[in-house]
Amino acid sequence: MTFNDFRLAEPILRAVEAEGYEHPSPIQAGVIPPALKGRDILGTAQTGTGKTAAFALPILHRLAAGRTGKGDRRGRKGPPRGRGRSARALVLCPTRELAAQILDSFNTYGKGLPLSQTAIFGGVGQGRQVDAIRDGLDIMVATPGRLMDLMGQGHLDLSRIETVVLDEADRMLDMGFIHPIRRIMGEIPPERQTMMLSATISREIRVLADDLLHDPAVVETAPESTTAELVDQKIYLVAKADKPKILIRMFEHGDMARTLVFTRTKYGADRLVRILKKAGIKAEAIHGDKSQGQRTRAMNAFRTGKAEALVATDVAARGIDVDGVSHVVNYDMPIEPESYVHRIGRTARAGASGKAVSLCDRPEIELLRAIEKRTDARPVKGEGYEDLTYEMPADGGRAAAREAKEAKAAAAKARFGQRSGRRQGHKSAQAGGRPSGSSGGKTRPDKQTKGDSGTRSGSREGGSGRPNTPTGKRKSSTSSASTRPSRDSMNRSDGWSETGTGKKKHRKNKKKKFPSKPVPGAGGKPASKAGKVAGKRSGGRTGTGGGKPGGKRPAGGRGGPRRRGRGSDSR
Repeated sequence: MTFNDFRLAEPILRAVEAEGYEHPSPIQAGVIPPALKGRDILGTAQTGTGKTAAFALPILHRLAAGRTGKGDRRGRKGPPRGRGRSARALVLCPTRELAAQILDSFNTYGKGLPLSQTAIFGGVGQGRQVDAIRDGLDIMVATPGRLMDLMGQGHLDLSRIETVVLDEADRMLDMGFIHPIRRIMGEIPPERQTMMLSATISREIRVLADDLLHDPAVVETAPESTTAELVDQKIYLVAKADKPKILIRMFEHGDMARTLVFTRTKYGADRLVRILKKAGIKAEAIHGDKSQGQRTRAMNAFRTGKAEALVATDVAARGIDVDGVSHVVNYDMPIEPESYVHRIGRTARAGASGKAVSLCDRPEIELLRAIEKRTDARPVKGEGYEDLTYEMPADGGRAAAREAKEAKAAAAKARFGQRSGRRQGHKSAQAGGRPSGSSGGKTRPDKQTKGDSGTRSGSREGGSGRPNTPTGKRKSSTSSASTRPSRDSMNRSDGWSETGTGKKKHRKNKKKKFPSKPVPGAGGKPASKAGKVAGKRSGGRTGTGGGKPGGKRPAGGRGGPRRRGRGSDSR
């Protein structure tokens, strides 16, 4: 079978022939015919077998047919050309690098067609992406996060989408994009063509496929979690502290001109790059904390050969499509067995051969066993480096894994105990009337002491301070146990409040129109509440005569004209 048997548009066939492709891969031969008829697709294939072309070629052919007026699968012509037309095909993928690579494939296969396409992803400014949307699109390749942002800003209209592709759907679900995917699919008309393709199909993917796909054509060209046959897999049992040493020796003695190294964490990737550079090995790191400019420069350096090693995390594994990768090194064993398939799938692409090397510490042997159980991977023990490697334990590493789990649990328990102790100490300090972390014999003068707290609580039941009288009026008496007046003896207008006996005081977050303390009258008596209210309405401060309005201002008081909005009722 050749690509001519699919009866694709002539410009598409010329572009495929220019790329040197004559015979389709198994996934392409299984997906393209039903996709051209408009059926939903659920496809499973190994990494590097041409899944992008499997959905890109049918989309280009169907859009080109709609543009020329031959009608689409629902029997209507495509939208008119020109500024402001909405996209008719949407491809969702998990990473920026994968979005850029898919866009390159559409540009390559559709360069002879009057179609426009763009990529939408985060990490860069959205200005150019918004301009491309306003100018009109036919194909849109996007990551879910940035697509949701532009949808929320009102820049996107998905009402004319006819074909949706979920590429690497399992990775998008692992990254927590299940809810954005459902929201995006809810904005697309139900009469659509949906294609889901991935290297592995998990139970969650099958549940999502049951909700989104209608009578799909299931294409499985390889069993789930199947590794490529042309990858030579080896494993070295080495301690964690010796992993940098053995990796540097591999670069010094082996032909590793273009090597992809995978770590478990972003910090580990940056740290390994520093170690390799110190040893004279040109290396770059790529992970989620890098800006898009840094990631692009790292990828270009790796493609052009300026960097011998590219250190990446599992998230970036799905977006790295570089020809000629000779080695893949699992510096840290993957936690998920399926990630092992995607990692080593970066080499031996398009029929080429490659090597995969795994560095396994004693606590990671259990992860190796899970990989061998869930996949068909059977890495053999590598030769050499006997001074750094060790033999497989008699118990298969179970004791080391158990000790690592116990140490991790003990460390977590210790951290929890420290946090609990700090919280308990903070509560005890507050109950004792002193700040947390201070010594028992020292107290801050501006904080309530334990004795003051007891005095205050006693004053509420008939002691000094505020008596328990029916009128509830304040008296001027204060507690003799403290040099500072108790809270209840302070005027309410001073802005202080209290959450409870013996607890920390705080000020109310309330903007005041007048000074916190009332201006005394002629006899030195505080102005009454009625006088203050009347003073607000009259535009001035309270006057003489026990706060009655209309009195003279006290000597030295503020004068000036009456101001509306602050000192008077602006109504």
